[in-house]
Amino acid sequence: MSNKNQHVIPHKEGWAVKGSGNSRSSSVHSTQREAIAAARQTAIRQGSEMLIHGENGRIRERNTYGNDPFPPKG
Repeated sequence: MSNKNQHVIPHKEGWAVKGSGNSRSSSVHSTQREAIAAARQTAIRQGSEMLIHGENGRIRERNTYGNDPFPPKG
């Protein structure tokens, strides 16, 4: 199991879920809400982070599902 961050990004057919470093999308959805739900399930299963991008491509939200130390080091 890899701990790749999951990105919800705009796609020509709606919204896509893409793992960090992957050249292809893991899945494509008609709505951002559906893509977020799919990315959240994968991130929880992998213990990774989910990053939600807006229509302009910029990150607008990020959520960590896993071993997130608090308070952060540094």
